[in-house]
Amino acid sequence: MKLKDERFLSYLRDFLTLYLPRQKCFSPHTVKAYQDVMNLLLDFLIKVKGVRLEKITFSTINYQTLVDFTCWLEDERGCSAKTVNHRLSCIRSFFKYVAMLHPVLAIHWHDVNRVPAKKTGKSLTMEYMTEPALKAVLEQPDVTEKVGIRDLFFMILMYDSAARNSELLNLMIGDFAYDSSTPCVHLCGKGNKIRAVPIMRKTVDHFKRYREIFHMDSGSDQYLFYTLRRGVKQQMSDDNVARFLKLYGAMARQQCSEVPDRIHPHMFRRTRAMHLYRAGMPLALLSEWLGHEDPETSLVYAYADTEMKRRAIEKATGGNNPLVSEKTPAIWEGNDEMIRKLYGLR
Repeated sequence: MKLKDERFLSYLRDFLTLYLPRQKCFSPHTVKAYQDVMNLLLDFLIKVKGVRLEKITFSTINYQTLVDFTCWLEDERGCSAKTVNHRLSCIRSFFKYVAMLHPVLAIHWHDVNRVPAKKTGKSLTMEYMTEPALKAVLEQPDVTEKVGIRDLFFMILMYDSAARNSELLNLMIGDFAYDSSTPCVHLCGKGNKIRAVPIMRKTVDHFKRYREIFHMDSGSDQYLFYTLRRGVKQQMSDDNVARFLKLYGAMARQQCSEVPDRIHPHMFRRTRAMHLYRAGMPLALLSEWLGHEDPETSLVYAYADTEMKRRAIEKATGGNNPLVSEKTPAIWEGNDEMIRKLYGLR
C-alpha cells in the first residue's frame, strides 16, 4: 500500500500518542475522546465522501468538507450543537498542532478555523434528579444478585461523592479510606489533581458488603469496579455504566414520573451538587467538593435552582407586603378615573 501523503497519518499518530499524553499531560480518557473524534472524521471521509484511508491528506479536510461533517453529525447522528462544536474543537486542536510543527501547513489550520461553530441556546437550567426520583432509581437494582449489589453501590458512591464517571472508574481499592473517623475517597480529577471527598457512613456499609463479594482476595492496587472477560478482571467501561443506568432509569420512570427521560452518570454528580447547594453549602465550598478548576463553573447551580429562589422570595416577603396581604385594597379600588383609563375610556 502506497500512501498518498504519509504526513497526515504520522502527524495524527504523534498528536494522539505523544503530544496530548506527554506534552499536554492529558488523561487517558481525554486522549481517547480526541481519538474517537478523529476516527469519526475518518469514518465520515471513507463512508460518506468515498475517500480511501490511504488517500486522505491535509487538503482532503478542507473548509467545505468540515462544514459537511458538522451537518452530518447533526442530521445523521443526532448530535447536539454543543457536541458538534466539541468535535470541531478537537479537530482544530490537531491542525493547530500540525501548524506549530510546520508553518507551511498553517494554511490548513486557517481553513479549519473558518468553519463556523453551531449556535447553541444558552440555558441557565440544568437537569437533575429530585429526591423522589433518585430514590426510585436506587430501588431498581436486584440486591439478591451480585450484579445488583455492584450497580447499587456504584450509583450510591457516584451520588455521595459527586464524582465524575471517569474518576469513579479509575478508583482503586486503596483509594477508599473507610477506617478513619472521617471516611473518604481519594479521587483523581482533571489535570491529575487528587482531592479527598468525605462520604457517608451508610456508603461505607455498602462498600464493605461489596468488597466481601467482589474483592475477597484483591490487593489495594486493583480497580474497585471491574468486569470479567474470559475470567480476567478488567476495568469497568463507560459503556457498561451507561447500559445499566439506562435500564434502571427506564424501570424507575414507570414508578415515578419525576425521573428524567435519560439517566446518565453526570446526572448523579449534578444531583448531589444541587442537593448540597439546597442544603446550604456555599458555592465556594461546593466548587472545591466538585473539583472545579474555575469556581465560576459552579454558578450554574445558583442559576438553576428556581424552586430555591421561590422559597427565598416567599420568606423575604412578609405578611404585610402588598404582594401577599389580603388586607391591602386593589390600587384601582374607589378610583373611578383609573378604572376609566383601564377600560380605555380616558
